[in-house]
Amino acid sequence: MNIYHSLDSFDKLEYGVVTSGTFDGVHLGHKRILSRLKEISEQSGGESVVLTFWPHPRTVVSEDSQGLQLLSTIDEKIELFAQLGIQHLAIVPFTRAFSELSSDEFIQHVLVDKIGTKKLVIGYDHRFGRNREGSFEFLQKNCSTYGFEVEEIPREDIENMAISSSRIRKSLVTGHIHEANELLGRYYTLSGTVVKGKQLGRTIGFPTANLHLHESYKLVPMNGVYIMHATHENVMYKGMLNIGVRPTVDGTMRTIEAHLFDFDEEIYGEDLKLELLHYLRPEQKFDNLDMLVKQINVDKGATLAYFS
Repeated sequence: MNIYHSLDSFDKLEYGVVTSGTFDGVHLGHKRILSRLKEISEQSGGESVVLTFWPHPRTVVSEDSQGLQLLSTIDEKIELFAQLGIQHLAIVPFTRAFSELSSDEFIQHVLVDKIGTKKLVIGYDHRFGRNREGSFEFLQKNCSTYGFEVEEIPREDIENMAISSSRIRKSLVTGHIHEANELLGRYYTLSGTVVKGKQLGRTIGFPTANLHLHESYKLVPMNGVYIMHATHENVMYKGMLNIGVRPTVDGTMRTIEAHLFDFDEEIYGEDLKLELLHYLRPEQKFDNLDMLVKQINVDKGATLAYFS
């Protein structure tokens, strides 16, 4: 997959089959659009192009975007688009000036002049241009003027799937990890660097890797204990994950602590990727460490049973 971090570096195509959007999570609804994009590009002999924006447009144009939590980092999106077989990914720097482009300017200067769009594929209710003034109806009425065709994924196709990034976010913050995974069409992931913690886990027989997320805007699911897969240096391990403040030891800072089964290496400063498979229980405060250890052993038994 060719990746462009600026439209200036994009070599105009003879026949671009294009879609655009933020694609937070690259969920099943997005995959419906991307699947059609690939299908058209293969049938037409054209090249598939995803046009996405960074940072997230809401952080630039919305006054209520502070603390916006996203389902996917830009690196995760790049990886997901590559896995789906997209040929070209253009990551457009989203600035206040870019947000002021009219729908006509966006179509002419970006889609036509820069990309070489011959077929545009969009989801229903897709809006673009200054104040989201552009619409499918506008495109349909004017596309012949710009020299390309437009196709909208039918409303019922997406609504029947009942998928949206906001619904997935809600599932994650309420502990419904199964629902989130089903809507994503994959396991929800957290990626970061392993940092030193208080190393309490090692003293009670459950050493943990404390994860510092690569990006602060990545949504962290509801506090609690999860069954997970952890990938380190392309090797996958089974294990358990605790997200929370560790109330039994009077913790105050929220941490992400992964216990990997059959793993006993020091990996401080190294990258770790976690896939959340199942929500076991809420975080809770125990009267003492012995009771905490007893519960962790119960959790481990439940995790082993899950994998068996």
